Amino acid sequence: MSAPTRSTHAWRSSPSDGCREKPPTPTLNLATANRWRFPDHAYGPPGPCQGHGKLGEASHFPRRCPAPGRASCYNAGATVLHLHCREADGSGSKRLSMFNEMIDRIRSACPDMLIQVGGSISFAPEGEGAEAKWLSDDTRHMLAELTPKPDQVTIAVNTNQMDISALMSADDIAGTCLTRPEMFEAYRNMYFECGPVFMEEHLKRLVANGIQPHFMVGDLSQLETVERLIRKGHYRGPLVLNYVAIGSGAAGTHPADLIEFARRVPDGAVLTIESVMRNVAPFNAIAIALGLHVRCGIEDNLWSRKGERMTSVQQIEQMVRLAGELHRDVASGPEAKAIYQIGTFYQSTDETLRKLGYAPNRQPGQRGVPRWEYA
Repeated sequence: MSAPTRSTHAWRSSPSDGCREKPPTPTLNLATANRWRFPDHAYGPPGPCQGHGKLGEASHFPRRCPAPGRASCYNAGATVLHLHCREADGSGSKRLSMFNEMIDRIRSACPDMLIQVGGSISFAPEGEGAEAKWLSDDTRHMLAELTPKPDQVTIAVNTNQMDISALMSADDIAGTCLTRPEMFEAYRNMYFECGPVFMEEHLKRLVANGIQPHFMVGDLSQLETVERLIRKGHYRGPLVLNYVAIGSGAAGTHPADLIEFARRVPDGAVLTIESVMRNVAPFNAIAIALGLHVRCGIEDNLWSRKGERMTSVQQIEQMVRLAGELHRDVASGPEAKAIYQIGTFYQSTDETLRKLGYAPNRQPGQRGVPRWEYA
């Protein structure tokens, strides 16, 4: 979890001047429960942190949750909120008016929290036997028009498979809707469409409305797609990335893949790590040690150890303890916005490449490795 101006790799333990560098400040990202639906008795009455989530992001606030409850994830240490919404019957909401209402209510309860809206809106099936699918391009583009506007909207990269069950066992899905064969098949066969036309137009609309894109990337080919978008001038702003390690069309859980991905991320970017179920805690431990940001909550994980449920608040508290043991104090809400550089955009492609730590674009007829001293 490094600040954008620091390397996204592990901080230096023995710098050249002999003084130990202070570890970079992590943000905690909590994500919402967009997929799991439990029996009424699974957790008791709805609570503000009973959705899947990222560490630092408190993403799911039930519609009728009292204001003090809304802040429980934030008070536990979550500073970034990954937001999905639910209807009164518990189904994933596809109404943007619901998002407008939730953003307004969350801003009133937790004014310093960084609000990040999930770019899928909701991919929950409409009914029994229906497909789990992402909404149309035109509908997703409307996220740029939310009022009040969020700080970020996530954007998937490249059309791909999204089988969220790939790394899950029967124990992982126990007590959820995925134990029903028709629901399991719906989610197992899900994919999303994010081709060049969509990505370019979506970035254009988000930036025009002062909303920062949060790129969801699952492998190096997707990271290279983001780099090409930047080099071609389709995005000029801070680079905030989420490494998606949920299997299927995204990364798996081999630590070497995570470390190589972090190595390839430019030094001026911010990188958060996401995994699924009981992979979340060990993956986040690696991320914290590498100087990255982490994500937790019940959109991603339901369990402490095998058979023991774990709420979003408990997951946040666990990550705060772990970060503390490694002397990485968790960022406050204002610090998280500063790390992400919310509200900052650049004037040119060259300025963007310089700020992010990329090499300059090659000029016509230029030979050798492009370097800024030659640009």
